[in-house]
Amino acid sequence: MYATQALTQLVPLAADELDKNKVTPGVLGFLVFAALAVGVWFLMKSMNRHMGKVDFEEAPDPAAGPESADATKRSTAAKG
Repeated sequence: MYATQALTQLVPLAADELDKNKVTPGVLGFLVFAALAVGVWFLMKSMNRHMGKVDFEEAPDPAAGPESADATKRSTAAKG
């Protein structure tokens, strides 16, 4: 017997107990939602930790020309 045939035999039994106006996700739905929320929270904490380790300096644009490269060198020399 296939699973769909077994389910069609059980549907009339559930129809007597099922009130369509009172169907809720229940405890299982809450637990699944809470587990997803905790998982997202841990992923966000991990992402923030990894992003804090990133040290990025943007390289000068080679297509901008030598004037902007000279200005970058001058501003770097003035800082250090």
